[in-house]
Amino acid sequence: MTPNRVLLTGAAAGLGAAVLLPLDKPGLGWSLTAIIVFTLLRKVNPAWAVLSVILFGVGAFISADWLFTLCAIAGCAAGSLAIAGGRTARGLLSGAIAVPVAAIRALPWVARGVKEGGTPRLARPILVTAGLLLVFVPLLAGADARFAELLGSVTPDESSGQPIVLFLAVGLGTVGAAYLLVSPRRPDENSDLPRTVARRDWVLPVGALVLLFAAFVAVQIDTLFAGDEHVLVTPDLTYADYARSGFWQLLAVTVLTLGVIAVVARLARLDSPTDRRWLRGLLGGLSVLTLVIVASALARMWLYQQAYGFTVLRVLVSACEVWLGFVYLLVLAAGVKLEARWLARAVLGTGFAALVGLAALNPERFIAERNVDRYHATQKIDIWYLARLSPDVVPALAELPAGLRACALQFYYVENDDWRSWNLGRQQARDVLPQLKQGDCEP
Repeated sequence: MTPNRVLLTGAAAGLGAAVLLPLDKPGLGWSLTAIIVFTLLRKVNPAWAVLSVILFGVGAFISADWLFTLCAIAGCAAGSLAIAGGRTARGLLSGAIAVPVAAIRALPWVARGVKEGGTPRLARPILVTAGLLLVFVPLLAGADARFAELLGSVTPDESSGQPIVLFLAVGLGTVGAAYLLVSPRRPDENSDLPRTVARRDWVLPVGALVLLFAAFVAVQIDTLFAGDEHVLVTPDLTYADYARSGFWQLLAVTVLTLGVIAVVARLARLDSPTDRRWLRGLLGGLSVLTLVIVASALARMWLYQQAYGFTVLRVLVSACEVWLGFVYLLVLAAGVKLEARWLARAVLGTGFAALVGLAALNPERFIAERNVDRYHATQKIDIWYLARLSPDVVPALAELPAGLRACALQFYYVENDDWRSWNLGRQQARDVLPQLKQGDCEP
């Protein structure tokens, strides 16, 4: 691919983004833009590319901005990996940011190539066409209101400056991706660290952790999963105290232990079958005990949410804990044969998959539905918290009594979307809101 062709590819992708992307909110145009970019680039890793399109496609179904932001960031990382690749942890990390880095590095290369190669055949007619459209489109739009309305339905709002920003950002990113295809990187070369830690240096600290975790599980076995019974029989212990006093500490233990396992597994010497047996036994035992702790943390958070209601933060950290538990299962699978070349890709891939699964759950609607069910059972609900959530919750809040429903939905207004910004969550909210009888707010 020549510099001139790279430049034209970037311009085509940038033009597609300027037309299709709704920058200010989730919508269908995000996944369409990703499809166009991958189609223009052609030589991409299909698995990462499909995952990237799916992550961007969340914007067509979920209206929660915080969730789509996470999915869009992950979609960019997966898209970069579709171009740059990567197998090891180091290679995957550098591959996830390779495209934006390459976009800067590609500019001098493109400039030199265009200068040396002359003007490409298509450049002149493209520039002439763009100039003519810039002159005549505004004139015709000003001459007829219906024609101006037609243009507004198929083109973004130029007054915001968004088309220019999108054209430059996506176009430059596509140029960086094409440059990587022309000059492939080698992220996994020289990434292996020497195994320098002898058995005597790691067996004692890891063994001490295993004994510590085993003692913790043994002492707490009657309270780890006791739930309501433990709270009810313990004086001055509330559900909030039970969950808060342990969840965050157990979450920290889960993350830190994963780091310990990664370091030991990577640096421990394996000079003999005895070394392998010790490594497999101690790290396997540590992983199993940590899985028990993961289950305990999830049980505490579930009990807390049942008692006090579901929130975005509580659901999000629970999802992270579930994913960490799955990571430990992957670690156990890798430890069976002490073969972990696939582990880094599996961990990252399952992390992206967990994000897609969270989106499939539709967390804000799930939260609203659970809190509405809790209200019907206990007559308790934080209506003002639910009223601040995205339009995803409107169908669930419609099941509340009229007075509470009026409080929750009194400030909801869901504007119409065009085809680029169409979103299922907002569409369902628009369908439900007109059917609800307006009443007085009675909290």
